[in-house]
Amino acid sequence: MYYIDHCTTPFGPVTLASDGTHLTGLWFDGQKYYASTLPEGAERRALPVFTQTRHWLDCYFGREPLPPLPPLRPEGSPFRQAVWQLLLEIPYGQTATYGALAEVLARRQNRPSLSAQAVGGAVGHNPISILIPCHRVLGSGGRLTGYAGGLERKAGLLALEREGLSRQAGERFPGEG
Repeated sequence: MYYIDHCTTPFGPVTLASDGTHLTGLWFDGQKYYASTLPEGAERRALPVFTQTRHWLDCYFGREPLPPLPPLRPEGSPFRQAVWQLLLEIPYGQTATYGALAEVLARRQNRPSLSAQAVGGAVGHNPISILIPCHRVLGSGGRLTGYAGGLERKAGLLALEREGLSRQAGERFPGEG
């Protein structure tokens, strides 16, 4: 059985999905590929994983230290899973290109090369927006391109993270002069 819940973010309402234990989806309402991995018949239910996800989102949008991710279980092919795992390795406030991700994945899979377009397709079908940070992936030359939630949201999320890093860098700790 699958379950859903909804919450509001500064970038618009989102739908959360779960298998009862893991977060399986987080989509901005109306985004491209909205609920593409969510089976029909999902019912609305309050679950601990949804509470944990909302807390994580509150910290993220509040530019506070992030708690551990809730348990994630995105559904997709082994290739997509490998790409989504790479996305989780992009640090907060930093970006990578589709080409760079393709190079890393090719190396890990002992292949001579992988297509940046294939990686882009997997990134675009990421079913857990924000937590699996597909918004941190840019086109060649650092171009802002390809976000299922819309380029305006992508730019906003990247700006939020840059601001969060600036805020953290400017904080002073007790005892500092």
